[in-house]
Amino acid sequence: MAALVRHETAVEAVFSGDDTDIQADAAEIARLYDALDCVNEKDHPRTARLLAGGRSKIAQKLIEEAGEIALAAARHRSRSVVRESADLIYQLVVLWHECGITPDEVWAEMRRRADTLGIAEKLPKSPGGHAPAECGR
Repeated sequence: MAALVRHETAVEAVFSGDDTDIQADAAEIARLYDALDCVNEKDHPRTARLLAGGRSKIAQKLIEEAGEIALAAARHRSRSVVRESADLIYQLVVLWHECGITPDEVWAEMRRRADTLGIAEKLPKSPGGHAPAECGR
């Protein structure tokens, strides 16, 4: 079971296991993002191949992971949802990195939404819509 613990600047999840407690927070995302600069085929072959595949491959994997989470949830498999969520977040961070988007940019957008809407939910559609921002690097 996980408990959310609020600190001065972050929310941390504390997971109780059999004999150990595992602590995790948003710093794990920053740590992963930063580590992507040092990925090589020898130490992290799967990530190196994913990065070498480019945006299309990363986007494809992101969609695959989202589908796996949806299926796990529909089948009421909570533990699978947790594992697949970690995979989805990994793929998402790899895509951010490929696009030159930092986690701080995403957190700032979420804060802006929370300040505007009360929670960091999806923004309402604007009349006429607008062109999506480019994923540039």
